Amino acid sequence: MTNLHSSSPIGEVLRAAVAASSSGHAIDGAMARRHFAAQRAMRPEPPVLRRYPRIVRYPEVEADFDLLIEKAVAAIAEGEPIEDEILGHYVNVASLVRAVSFREGKLLEQAIERLSKANPDLVVLMQSIKLPLVKAAIEAVAGNDWRHLEEVRLDCEAPAKGSYTPDLIIVNRARHSAFILDLKRSLASYGDTSRLEELKLRMMASAMVLPDWLYKTQKRLMVDTVGVAIVDGASRPSDHAAGVWALSEIDDLLEIDGAAACMAELRQRFGRRVQQLLESEARRALGILTPVAGSAGTFSPLSAPFGALRGGRRVIPRCEPDGESFESNSFDVSDDEADEDDETSWPPQRIRVGFARRLLDA
Repeated sequence: MTNLHSSSPIGEVLRAAVAASSSGHAIDGAMARRHFAAQRAMRPEPPVLRRYPRIVRYPEVEADFDLLIEKAVAAIAEGEPIEDEILGHYVNVASLVRAVSFREGKLLEQAIERLSKANPDLVVLMQSIKLPLVKAAIEAVAGNDWRHLEEVRLDCEAPAKGSYTPDLIIVNRARHSAFILDLKRSLASYGDTSRLEELKLRMMASAMVLPDWLYKTQKRLMVDTVGVAIVDGASRPSDHAAGVWALSEIDDLLEIDGAAACMAELRQRFGRRVQQLLESEARRALGILTPVAGSAGTFSPLSAPFGALRGGRRVIPRCEPDGESFESNSFDVSDDEADEDDETSWPPQRIRVGFARRLLDA
């Protein structure tokens, strides 16, 4: 047996080889750890959290969204308000608020159309499309449960009673499906009215003719499934059974991860710009109505004295033998006028129908 002592040349060679081997493993291990860390940095979220193969992040659409916001804000600011006796100097503020309601809806439409480009299977139609409200479709929707009409498809050229213009029609060519979307900045004003039900009826009636309409007008575009969705921009609790979707669920309609987050960021940025515009206009209005500096109790010539518009009973002075006056109702009817009303016969012999005219011209 041969012993390898530290002083032997063979022992020195073996120790050098072992040291080199262990240092090489350490270097390989460090490189592997750095490579793994780099891979984790490249993937912001684990694949298990992804629901759809397409994904969009706000930085990817930020430039386009900023341009849309600028155009919307510019359109709001360019409005020319009409003088209003009730609103007075605040008419500019009220005009801006009304313009915001309209422009926000258009902004949401344009943003969804931009996000849909992340999914090449989608076709978005949004240029003032008018779908015919076929009479048979209206009667079918009004008299039957929607679930019983799933297999019914009607001719878009059948006799119609008007038309319905959706905000967006999104067609998924891979799934042969389509969505009719109506975007609302908020459904709060629809809570206690029948307008929402009327909107659903028109949307469902147009959905029954959409497959035939797409095939005939959109270069033989074929779908076998049509969905109706009213999208609430305020993202209140949704009701899919009633066709109401929150804007925070737009990922599922577009099949694009991150779309809802992009829409939320868009609304926040648009909201900040709108609030700055409103604050500026409100300050201008308040500056007109504030007291003139250096004169207590003196107001601007444009402002009316406080209480000048208060209502009160109308006093009609009438001379009496004692020289006093008293209050009288200006709507008193004399006995002769009452007799004339009693002599009016019904029904009249002749009825005139037309545009309203002054009594002297009748």
